[in-house]
Amino acid sequence: MEKQNAVLVPEITLNSGHKMPAIGLGTVAHPMPPPDHLTSILVDAIAAGYHHFDTAAVYGSEEPVGKAVAAAAHSGLIKNRDEIFVTSKLCIRDTERDLVLPALKKTLRKLGLDYVDLYLVHWPIRIKQSANPYNVIGGEEMLHFDMKQVWEAMEECSKLGLAKSIGVSNFSSSKLSKLLEFAIIPPAVNQVEMNVAWQQEKMLEFCKEKKIHVCGWSPLGANGAFWGTLAVMDSPILRQIAAARNKTVAQVALRWIYEQGASPIVKSFSKERMKQNLEIFDWELTDEEKCKIRTIPQAKGLTGEMFVFPEGQYKSLEQLWDGEI
Repeated sequence: MEKQNAVLVPEITLNSGHKMPAIGLGTVAHPMPPPDHLTSILVDAIAAGYHHFDTAAVYGSEEPVGKAVAAAAHSGLIKNRDEIFVTSKLCIRDTERDLVLPALKKTLRKLGLDYVDLYLVHWPIRIKQSANPYNVIGGEEMLHFDMKQVWEAMEECSKLGLAKSIGVSNFSSSKLSKLLEFAIIPPAVNQVEMNVAWQQEKMLEFCKEKKIHVCGWSPLGANGAFWGTLAVMDSPILRQIAAARNKTVAQVALRWIYEQGASPIVKSFSKERMKQNLEIFDWELTDEEKCKIRTIPQAKGLTGEMFVFPEGQYKSLEQLWDGEI
C-alpha cells in the first residue's frame, strides 16, 4: 500500500518536550470490529495521514494497534515505529501504586512495543481487581483512588522510558490543580470530553496557564447506544456553517476544537470519513462563525454517574467533577 495524498498533520510540542500529532484516531467502537479487520482499518488510517492512535487497556484494541504499526513499517508506509504516536491508558482496576508499572508492561506486550508515547490515568477512579470494568460496577467494588501514589508510579514509568510522556484523562481542573501540588513530572495531557456542545472553557484556560495540553474525546458527540449526544452532528449552527463553507459538519466541529488549541481524538472507521476528518488544517473559521458556535447549548454527554455511589469516594456528580459539570 502506498501513502497516496496523505494529509500532513501539524504537531504540538508537549511540556515533556515530545511532539504529538494535532489529531488522533480513537480505536474503540461498539461493537468492535474483529481484531484483524481493525488492524487493516488502522493501516488504511496511516496511509491517509493519521500518525496518532489512541487506545486503552479497557478497549481491547491494543493488539490491533501494535499490529498495524508493525504492518505499516513492514510495508514501507512508515520508516520506523517512531513515526507513530501511541497513547494508551491505565485501567481503573490498576490505579494503585504497585499495579501501575505491571499494567503498563502488559500494555506494551499487547502492543508489541518498547514504549508508549503517552500513558494516561484513564479516570480518577479505583475499583477492586476482581471487578469487571466492562460491566456495570457496584458500589461495593469501589475503592479509594490515591492520586499521589498513582502519580508517583506514573512518574516511575516515565523515568524508565516506558512512557515518553504521562498524563491524565477525565480530571477536573480542581483535580489537576491538586496533582500539580506534588507532581515532580507534570502531566503533559488531560484528555477530556470536548466538543461544540461541551466546550470546556474553564478547563482550556486552566490547562493553557499550566502548559498542559488538552485532547478532546467525543469531538463529534459520540451518539452511542449508552451515552453521547446528537447535539454536535445535528446542530443547526454547524450545519449552516458547513453548507456555507462547503465543508462537512464533522470538519467544522473538529476545526473548532483545533482552533481552541486542543487536539481532537476522532473515531471513524469509514475510509472516506477518516480522510475527510483530516482535512481541517488548511482553512479557518471566521470570528462570526466562532461567535455562533459559542451560543450552542452546553451539556455533558458522559456524566460518569456509573462511578457515583453513596458508599463510594464520589457520592455525587458534583464531587466527581468538583462542580465542573
